[in-house]
Amino acid sequence: MTAPVRNLDLAVIGNCEIAALVDSDAAIVWGCLPRMDADPVFCALLEPDTPDALDGSFALELIDCVETQQRYLRNSAILETVMTDSRGNRLRVVDFCPRFRARGRMFRPAMIVRLVEPLAGRPVARFRLRPRFAHGATAPQVVRGSHNLAYRGGGAADFRLTTNASLSAIVEESPCVVDAPLALVLGPDQTLEQSPLAMAQDFLVETREYWDDWVRSLAIPFEWQEAVIRAAISLKLCTYEDTGAVLAALTTSVPESPGSGRNWDYRYCWLRDSYFVIQTLNRLGTTRTMEGYLRFIDQIVARCGNDELQPLFSASGEAEVPERTVASLRGYRGMGPVRVGNHAYLQRQHDVYGAVVLASAHSFFDERLTNLGDAVQFAQLEGLGARALAVHDRPDAGPWEFRGFERVHTFSAAMCWAGVDRLAKIARRLGLQDREDYWQSQALALREHILERAWNPARGTFTSSYGGEDLDATALLLPELGVVDPLDPRFLATLEAIERELKDGDLLYRYRHHDDFGKPATAFTICAFWYVNALAAVGRRDEARALFERLLARRTRLGLLSEDIDPATGEWWGNYPQTYSLVGIINSALRLSRSWEDAL
Repeated sequence: MTAPVRNLDLAVIGNCEIAALVDSDAAIVWGCLPRMDADPVFCALLEPDTPDALDGSFALELIDCVETQQRYLRNSAILETVMTDSRGNRLRVVDFCPRFRARGRMFRPAMIVRLVEPLAGRPVARFRLRPRFAHGATAPQVVRGSHNLAYRGGGAADFRLTTNASLSAIVEESPCVVDAPLALVLGPDQTLEQSPLAMAQDFLVETREYWDDWVRSLAIPFEWQEAVIRAAISLKLCTYEDTGAVLAALTTSVPESPGSGRNWDYRYCWLRDSYFVIQTLNRLGTTRTMEGYLRFIDQIVARCGNDELQPLFSASGEAEVPERTVASLRGYRGMGPVRVGNHAYLQRQHDVYGAVVLASAHSFFDERLTNLGDAVQFAQLEGLGARALAVHDRPDAGPWEFRGFERVHTFSAAMCWAGVDRLAKIARRLGLQDREDYWQSQALALREHILERAWNPARGTFTSSYGGEDLDATALLLPELGVVDPLDPRFLATLEAIERELKDGDLLYRYRHHDDFGKPATAFTICAFWYVNALAAVGRRDEARALFERLLARRTRLGLLSEDIDPATGEWWGNYPQTYSLVGIINSALRLSRSWEDAL
């Protein structure tokens, strides 16, 4: 079998406990166990340092395949791949992670189910199950049972394959005729309570019903419904429900551009990114996800007390995620390094105080929530507001996490202001007049300070940092946060400068100046959606709609987006799927869509 050329045209399956990426040939090329930021048992996406390109994958090969079609079952996270060989034999592969309510709670085991069934003729297939442990460094010990294979040696990553397929065919990777439905259930190293086929079929029905119900609960716009639904499901799959954490992406170390060394581990919860995700999901009506995240940040705030708040945490809420490189994985298309952990957890990123307050504000205003915010929680948030006031004009690494320098970043200051401003609104909600007056006066003073210091009169634009000259796409968010009116001449001038200097076709660079690794070589996907929203805000709605349509055409076959896009080739780069990018789809659709009342 020819070694595959890796790309990011990948499907996502998951259940908010684990997730996996499946390529167009139905090979699972990425998946971590027992949770999304753990050891990548399926790590072929990052090429284990082994002689065989299929190591670290679960491939299903139809012999003499000539055509493959792939889709999600409508409104679900269930993937269907149909393969046809040169003689017209066809088989179907259905991949999913079980998720449904059982016994009064959500059932979401660390399990991947693969259902394989013949559709026409007598297809011949080969199964290649080749997990790796210790970030690709070791092969598992395979222990054969009566109807299962246990893959051991990875500690918490140990798992079992239970199947009604031939174990010999799987172990020996020998071709076998698929003349009846087969179930391949990868899960904890435990005995199943029923036959794998019956269980897989039952789980499929229950999981599909769950996703049908979940999608029906979404408050979607009239236009671009399919795009919004797919983005919402994919965002849901990036949440770790046990704690409520929202991961920035499901992968690590996919480079932002070829050979750039900008290879980061995004399998963590950034407080900034998560706020934007939760805000978006709440607009769609997914209050349970929002409640989970609010519990997550409440735990963090309670633990941190008056200490400095770091920008990211592990899925379980661990504060320390030390960064290291692993030599056992060569990297995406051989482009290392592969990093585990993220040094940014040690950085100062002052926007986090505003991000937490903005997210927490929902608990004081959203009557749908079970537990509404009270004076005790408000007092905790006031501590974050005090920190925001103390650090708003101090240097930090900024939203782009520069490693070689610090500046007083405009976006960080703006987020500090937003936190202070929302504290005044929360105080008003609680009837705390003295606290409202205090925070309102602080917000007014801070806003004037930002507008003065972030403005460069020589350039005639807002700049990325106080006293700086560089443009930054985060300036497009100033009206969204409420710092400046979108029709303010200063913002309009900044928008024009961004169009001249950061825009490349339909895409935008986050900035064009040198950083720790030189100049960025790819466009940052979310920035294009920020630009769409800015166009709409300043009255250029027709332009915004046309651009949005073209951006949707840049999604993968199955409607997903990565962190970065090469403006010249359209190729996807960066970690995948990127929650920020998916948020962009939903927010722009909500902003631009005709209303249901006008459309019907």
